[in-house]
Amino acid sequence: MDLFYDYLFFNVYFFFQFLKQLGLCASWQFVDVYGLDPELLSLVPRPVCAVLLLFPVTEKYELFRAEEEEKIKSLGQDVDSSVYYMKQTIRNACGTIGLIHAVANNRAKLSFESDSALKKFLDESISMSPEERAKFLEKDESIRVTHEFSAQEGQSEAPNIDDKVDLHYIAFVHLQGHLYELDGSKPFPVNHGQTSEDTLLEDAIEVCRKFMQRDPDELRFTVVAFSKA
Repeated sequence: MDLFYDYLFFNVYFFFQFLKQLGLCASWQFVDVYGLDPELLSLVPRPVCAVLLLFPVTEKYELFRAEEEEKIKSLGQDVDSSVYYMKQTIRNACGTIGLIHAVANNRAKLSFESDSALKKFLDESISMSPEERAKFLEKDESIRVTHEFSAQEGQSEAPNIDDKVDLHYIAFVHLQGHLYELDGSKPFPVNHGQTSEDTLLEDAIEVCRKFMQRDPDELRFTVVAFSKA
């Protein structure tokens, strides 16, 4: 279903404007991660409560994704019941869903305005299934309108909605001692093993590094951290 369009050129200004308009207080901020080396990671403000990765969807990635899905279905995995995960049923909404995943799984750390549309959405969808949350988002007018307004503020020109979209956003969060990859286009969250509040950035970066190593000729990768302001 097409309700709104996620512009490919997402940036931290867009993230800030989008979440601010939805009633998230500015005690946390999105910051660019300029490189994966320890020296550049040390420049990222701490603590970090989520990491977003923008990456190209290539044939190599699709092959890996299919293999990963079959492996998890065969061997199983532990996913804590507190993980907030939603499916993506709106075309080209991966960035918006990535932001919702980042905020929803850290809502205890965050502050919201009293009339926050985002907090209302999270409160009402917390007990829903991933599929029900997706349908709920389809009907949420406030998030759609805010998305369009913020995108206009952060963009001078939107890409053609008919263009083939081959970039995708996912989120990494820490919950109950584990690192979870949250991708609404997958059938379930992916547990990447142990992590902590102190090591979330480095552990998420290691997973991001593997994405890059699978497509060494690709340059279209962007990493953003959700950090304490």
